Amino acid sequence: MRESIQAAEELNPLIPHVSEIILGAAVFLVLLLAIRKFVVPNFERAFAERTKAIEGGLSAAETKQAEADARLAELEKQLGDARHEAARIREEAREQGARIIAEMREQAQAESTRIVEHGKAQIEAERQQAVTSLRAEVGTLATSLAGRIVGESLEDEARQRRVVDRFLTDLEAGTPGRN
Repeated sequence: MRESIQAAEELNPLIPHVSEIILGAAVFLVLLLAIRKFVVPNFERAFAERTKAIEGGLSAAETKQAEADARLAELEKQLGDARHEAARIREEAREQGARIIAEMREQAQAESTRIVEHGKAQIEAERQQAVTSLRAEVGTLATSLAGRIVGESLEDEARQRRVVDRFLTDLEAGTPGRN
């Protein structure tokens, strides 16, 4: 029995042989060394490159963000300057418009005064012309009437003029003619 127990212990399929354990451990160590020598450096190199790329991307993004912020600040400053310039231009335009309106009013007033003066002068000239024309007509009528009344001809121009002037003076004075 002892032999059968011993033989049964030796043939136990759950317990591996020492040679298998040593060979399995040796293969595991060789495989572990091969992975450590060939696979791990490639992974670490890939991780390092990826980390460097990510850090470079973050650095580039921060740089671009800083540039964008600086550009935004510059554009906001330019926009503020443009608004101030536009306000200044509007104010100048208002002032210039007010000046133009004042000048146009002055010109219109001067033109109006000139037109009124010209109208008065024209009216005065027409009045003088009408008075002269009336005097001539009244003189002609007065001499022909006086010639009929007096019975003599008043063909003499000097006499005619004296009679007309005396008649007009009497009319202007409001006194009736002399009998």
